Amino acid sequence: MAEGPIASIIREKLSKALSPTHLQIEDDSARHAGHHHEGGMDAKPGGESHFNLTVVSAAFEGQARVTRQRTINALLADELAGPVHALSIRAMTPAEAPT
Repeated sequence: MAEGPIASIIREKLSKALSPTHLQIEDDSARHAGHHHEGGMDAKPGGESHFNLTVVSAAFEGQARVTRQRTINALLADELAGPVHALSIRAMTPAEAPT
């Protein structure tokens, strides 16, 4: 299945800033379809509003988990202020990533 426009933007921003050795972007919006969220956001299948991210990057070396998540949230601030309602983030160094 082709990546949607929001997922493509996420991939481009994270790739440019973090040079990940692995980057997985899963659109999880369909699982949240019909859920009414605060602020009137209702996830729709293919709506690109909920994502699960797995990012493996040497840029995370020496950073605490919360710092890694804040880094990703800052990189995606525009998307989080608009179409993206939720991100689940797994951010690891290459040494921490499962083989």
